Amino acid sequence: MSHITTGLDLAADCGNCFALCCTVPAFSASSDFAIDKPARTPCPNLRADFRCGIHTELRPRGFRGCTVYDCFGAGQKVSQVTFGGVDWRRAPDGGQRMFDVFPVMRDLHELLYYLTEARALPAARPVRGELTRALEETERLTALDAEALAAVDVMAVRQEVNPLLLRASELARAGFCGKNGKKKDRRGADLVGAKLKGADLRGASLRGACLIGADLRGADLRLADLIGADLRGADLRGADLTGSLFLVQSQLDAAKGDAATVLPPSLNRPAHW
Repeated sequence: MSHITTGLDLAADCGNCFALCCTVPAFSASSDFAIDKPARTPCPNLRADFRCGIHTELRPRGFRGCTVYDCFGAGQKVSQVTFGGVDWRRAPDGGQRMFDVFPVMRDLHELLYYLTEARALPAARPVRGELTRALEETERLTALDAEALAAVDVMAVRQEVNPLLLRASELARAGFCGKNGKKKDRRGADLVGAKLKGADLRGASLRGACLIGADLRGADLRLADLIGADLRGADLRGADLTGSLFLVQSQLDAAKGDAATVLPPSLNRPAHW
């Protein structure tokens, strides 16, 4: 049986990456970024050693967006495995192939993160075999050479994986229903600024929901499915996120919380809380 990626492999290791997240994406001046930066162009704050010159001051200097980005370990995988430790500044093509590969690897690693979590859910036993096969196949793709990786159809991979993640979520949330006996389904809902203080959202599907600026103080989000939910500026003070499904660190980093916010043990309380 092939090796299955562990959670440690899916954590960003900036010390072994050639600052790909500071170079490949484009960003526009906004509340998240102080300046405009074209794609495939290094941020002006990037030093010669691939370290950020204002890393400890990103938020006060207007680069909040940088603090909530997560590559799920794709950066070091591309830098040290796919390209064998040769940085883009030394590459004959100026790093263009590396820049092609990074977004693909990042998306595949995000899927690996979700598949790893889904496979570990006790309730997902009926689909564990399928999850294992999907995990192994996705990991196989991450080991391809640069040319093959750049050609991977990530959308097609997502279309194969998403039904499995949805099934695992449904199995985990099977015991939760609303007052009308139906499951709480707010998938893709527009909940910008929603007043949800103290709301009972146990086992709710909030997949892809837009919760920007939502008031979730004291809300019960135990076993809620939060895959892809936009929590930028959401107020999670005192909320209970125990066992929440597919919640990632970057979602917490983009939200507001406090010492009373209950988090899954695998995630960290953001320093700015």
